Amino acid sequence: MRIIRIVLAAIAAIALLLSTAAAASAAPRHYRHYVALGDSYTSGPLIPLPRLDPFGCFRSTSNYPSLLADALDVDRFTDISCGGANTSHMTNPQNVTLGQNAPQFSALRPDTDLVTVGIGGNDSSLFGTLIDTCPGLRASDPTGNPCQQHFTVGGVDTIKALLPKTQASIQQVLAGIHERSPHAKVLAIGYPRIAPAEGYCPDVLPFANGDYAWLSSVEEALNAAVSNAVEADGDSSYVDTYTPSFGHDACQPHGVAWINGKDLNLLAAAPYHPLYAGMAGEAKVIRQHLRN
Repeated sequence: MRIIRIVLAAIAAIALLLSTAAAASAAPRHYRHYVALGDSYTSGPLIPLPRLDPFGCFRSTSNYPSLLADALDVDRFTDISCGGANTSHMTNPQNVTLGQNAPQFSALRPDTDLVTVGIGGNDSSLFGTLIDTCPGLRASDPTGNPCQQHFTVGGVDTIKALLPKTQASIQQVLAGIHERSPHAKVLAIGYPRIAPAEGYCPDVLPFANGDYAWLSSVEEALNAAVSNAVEADGDSSYVDTYTPSFGHDACQPHGVAWINGKDLNLLAAAPYHPLYAGMAGEAKVIRQHLRN
């Protein structure tokens, strides 16, 4: 019996050690200085409450970087994301309404140990071109794909053809972050889903029915450019928000949708931009990524 008790005690001790180690590995690392870089899908235009530094960046105090910083209880948090930013604004100032946003890399420090960057959608005016063009083409062929046809020239999808350049620029951004903050954990954040996988909601997302699938394929190609840049960089991580946002597209009801539709909502979100629910969802996805 004494031998059995010794064996059982040893097993219990080993189990305790294993559970303690597992708990320690699951606990999020403590970060001293978190810097958030990115465009409007990071800054969160019109999500209450806005910051005014500068006003034209439409940077929300409830965007995913702010929610993540609170959840991680970081020592210092710098959000320099800005609506309309592209990869060039990492190293160049960005003129905005009523002010100027400093080059986003100016927020990076040698002791910065966490960086998130969500960028690429504005390079070559990709998102803006789609939003400015596609809704106006719906009436010409509501059930077809007039926007895809418009941007297909000689059998070449001219929108997707822009993405290799975007990928190279994102890779340069990642290299620039490492150069300035060599000890930072760097996360490149993908873009969440805008259009549903099935069905249509023209009153909310006024693209022709056949262009919904094309819009999603463009988003997937953009996210692939971000992911491929991360792979080529070799020292950063890609955070997929497209897959987790399935069922949270712009066609979903209030409280479920992560993305606003075509209508301006001064107390919730800019057109075609994340809602608070989307920011909260992305913050959760990023935190889980950090845990893993």
